[in-house]
Amino acid sequence: MSAKAAPRYREYPGYQAGLLGGFALIAAALLVMGNLATRDAIEQRRAEDLLASLDQVIPPAIHDNDLLENPLDLPLASGETVAVYRALKGNEVAGVAYPLSTQGYGGSIELILGLSARGEILGVRALAHAETPGLGDKIDVSRDHWILGFDGLSLGNPPIERWAVKKDGGDFDQFSGATITPRAVVGALKEGLVLFRERKDTLLAPAVARETTSRRAAIDEGPGGPP
Repeated sequence: MSAKAAPRYREYPGYQAGLLGGFALIAAALLVMGNLATRDAIEQRRAEDLLASLDQVIPPAIHDNDLLENPLDLPLASGETVAVYRALKGNEVAGVAYPLSTQGYGGSIELILGLSARGEILGVRALAHAETPGLGDKIDVSRDHWILGFDGLSLGNPPIERWAVKKDGGDFDQFSGATITPRAVVGALKEGLVLFRERKDTLLAPAVARETTSRRAAIDEGPGGPP
């Protein structure tokens, strides 16, 4: 007995295109469903990572607020805005932290800079980078203590013209075999300090009454609510 021939409509281009389109539609629907199912968890993790970094550059002892609550959107001359996280004692600003971005040897370097109300560096951390392992990655505090050398410094200590690596006539050590990375970081910190000096009145303006809902508490509870 001969095998039953397949229906002729399966040979038509329209049928094949429709079949392919159907599979693509199903795949797209599954991707959307997966994104919706994991979006809250991803945002939760991002907030946790940001909070952990903020806690390293803004000592908990100097503030009594949730650093993630009501960040200040500071407009820049470039037309962009930067999110400023303010450390409050009551409604007075005791310190600020904001991200900085610069170009290193391996690509973009993302930093977070914490400053006291006097403009002194409370801490600096690398949030993301693609610098060479064993060389440029020394900007990561888990690899080297170099980044801790900025603590306590300010735009006047050392003077602004000394904010450069030693190879460029400044006060800061570069890495053996890797000058581009520390040069980029020092330059970014200098710009961050200049930003504080120029926008100090806005950054340190007394905060408005704070909301009662704590972002930190929401993070601790997780996307599913309290345990």
